[in-house]
Amino acid sequence: MDDKFETLLIGGLPDEGEEDSLYIPEEYGVDPLLLEELVRIPSLSSDRKAYKKIKEIIREFNPEIVHTHASKAGALGRRAAISCKVPVIVHTFHGHVFHSYFGKAKTLIFKTIERRLAKKTDAIIAISDKQGVELVEEHQICSRSKIKVIPLGFDLEKFHSKRLKHRDEMREKLNIQDDEVAIVIVGRLAPIKDHVFFFDVIREVANATDVKIRVFVVGDGVERQHLETLAKEINTQHNNLIEFTSWVRDIGQFNAAMDIVCLTSKNEGTPVSLIEAQAANIPVISTDVGGVRDVVLDGETGYIIQPGDKKNYVKRLLELVEDEKKRENMSQNGWSFVKEKFHYTTLVKNMEALYKELLSEKNIDDV
Repeated sequence: MDDKFETLLIGGLPDEGEEDSLYIPEEYGVDPLLLEELVRIPSLSSDRKAYKKIKEIIREFNPEIVHTHASKAGALGRRAAISCKVPVIVHTFHGHVFHSYFGKAKTLIFKTIERRLAKKTDAIIAISDKQGVELVEEHQICSRSKIKVIPLGFDLEKFHSKRLKHRDEMREKLNIQDDEVAIVIVGRLAPIKDHVFFFDVIREVANATDVKIRVFVVGDGVERQHLETLAKEINTQHNNLIEFTSWVRDIGQFNAAMDIVCLTSKNEGTPVSLIEAQAANIPVISTDVGGVRDVVLDGETGYIIQPGDKKNYVKRLLELVEDEKKRENMSQNGWSFVKEKFHYTTLVKNMEALYKELLSEKNIDDV
């Protein structure tokens, strides 16, 4: 954003099995303030300490705007901002935990918390049209008037250029042969990402095709041991088909070697991995969850499959595996689709406009 916006970024620490992404803000000269008390898993003790620290930081920094992200940090950050009487409070839903994460009772608690916080939040940002509709109509978190739809923005050129420069190098490094089709799934190894469904699909595709395939699982998490057991069964039958990479720091360079990117989640906000894949000229295939339809052109840049429809997922993935020309056509469409719609300059322009509008409504001098 423009230098006239003086900003302070506060964050928490990654869970066990997650790698921190501090290299990203460092790349852009941003030095975030990290709180060891701010963790993903709810805890009365650590949450209380994090809340108190955030209040202290807000009082010292004295901002006109507090903008929160994610569920836990979003709740604690807004509570602290409300307590400190910050003039403008904004929250972005990157995803939500209102289905497929918890049971009915716990989900109702989270919805109740979000509804109460929304009443004292000046703007709720949804990152896709579909998510905005869900927040208002399905989950009744806030009124339509509070929703602002602002898509995510990225520095996508590096994903595109690395595809052109590093493909041969990365395929050699990963020992991918010229006649092999490389498939990757990127994300936390957690139940919500449904890698079990993905492995079922891969097993059926491997059984149905004579094309050589390699499958890479990028990420880590609580499901790793269970998934490695499932992968071992498949690898025994299909000669070490599946490989776990843990987290990959330079996903742009890694993606350069891939031919297809998959996603099988039960719930998503806007799946970044699909945007990055299309920027790297890679066709994608995903379950129809969250904002997927806002970031993938079904039939043009990839395929969108109804959740749980294994038969159709297998059919479409098999189609991409066996039809090189189709992959090439979709790869070209992907870059053309995402390069402007999800560029960071568009995000910055939209966010600055919203901030100025909200400041004006509170009769605060424009920055």
